[in-house]
Amino acid sequence: MSITRRTARRSVRILGVTAASAALALGAAGNALACNIGDFSAEAKCDGTKGVITVTDVDPAGVPATVTVYLQNNNADERRVGEQEVKGSREGTTITFTEDWQPNATYRIHVKAARYVDEDMPNLVTPATACTTKDTPTPTPSETTPEPSATPSTPAESATPTPSTPSTPSASEDGSTPPAAAASNAPSPAAGDSNLAETGADSNTGLIAGIAAALVVVGGGAVFFGMRRRGANSDR
Repeated sequence: MSITRRTARRSVRILGVTAASAALALGAAGNALACNIGDFSAEAKCDGTKGVITVTDVDPAGVPATVTVYLQNNNADERRVGEQEVKGSREGTTITFTEDWQPNATYRIHVKAARYVDEDMPNLVTPATACTTKDTPTPTPSETTPEPSATPSTPAESATPTPSTPSTPSASEDGSTPPAAAASNAPSPAAGDSNLAETGADSNTGLIAGIAAALVVVGGGAVFFGMRRRGANSDR
């Protein structure tokens, strides 16, 4: 049985339609596997005591994408938190932005990946509770107040200065005569006898008294003979 020209044309037409359908299917499948905004998710959480915002890309094609995070205030960008590049994977690739976020704050996250994505993710609203800070330990009284010592320390004894004996100024220094010695009933030693012993054993008091008595007698005799001679002359 020979194939007619009409049957051949019909067969070619059917093959063309099938090829076109396959191309459309492949194109749609390729677009489904390519990067899109649905591959990205964001979360605000705490890393210890610090707040962070994480963005995860689960694009199996691994198309590089740029992620930018903005803090919003009254539906307007207040400031840019940061910008990073991410290359997705089937398991998911996560990038982290350090941000000390406040409770119930709103963040806008924009994703741009070549010709596939250039749009915002749904706005991210932070939790109602902020990240907690570590409590500062309160010092115990023993750490702040020193305990008194059981035995009081004895202060070092200071040396007491010994008063010096004032020197007696000599007569040559101040030009004045030293005060006279107090009167005494004891007879003063004769001149030249300053080297006598304190006991008085070598005193010349008796000798001086004898000489004085002899002088008195001699003087009395001289007076007596003088008066007698004057009486004799008057009797002539």
